[in-house]
Amino acid sequence: MAKKHTAALNVLLVNLFNKVMDAESKAVITEEFRDITNNDMHIIEAIGISDPQNMSAIAAKLYVTVGTLTVNMNNLEKKGYIVRNRSTEDKRVVLVTLTEKGRKAFFHHRDFHKAMIHAAVRGLEQDEMEALMNCLTKLDAFFESKQN
Repeated sequence: MAKKHTAALNVLLVNLFNKVMDAESKAVITEEFRDITNNDMHIIEAIGISDPQNMSAIAAKLYVTVGTLTVNMNNLEKKGYIVRNRSTEDKRVVLVTLTEKGRKAFFHHRDFHKAMIHAAVRGLEQDEMEALMNCLTKLDAFFESKQN
């Protein structure tokens, strides 16, 4: 690959990352959700709206330790976004679910991501979509390899 493409791709990826984070925080952390951070929103997203999640599973999704996650969970619980309960099958396991307030935050965050994806793929032809998916899959694999 030509040096000019390498430099341009680097600038583009860094700018996109920064713009996504900035736009997300402005769009997602509204007056209604001013008591939490963008990071909290990602924790809420990792908990999800289906079955209760254990702390280890949530931490793994976020690439953090359970200890790090516990600090955030304490704050989210105090603010009414989550509830933690001991598993009835194994009392050592703590299961986390979203409260109604947490579910509302989840859907608010999800809607931002839906709009972002729609904007990114609007007007793409099938071959362009496949090329985009291929590039992003490779980028995801690169980052995954750096996690281990």
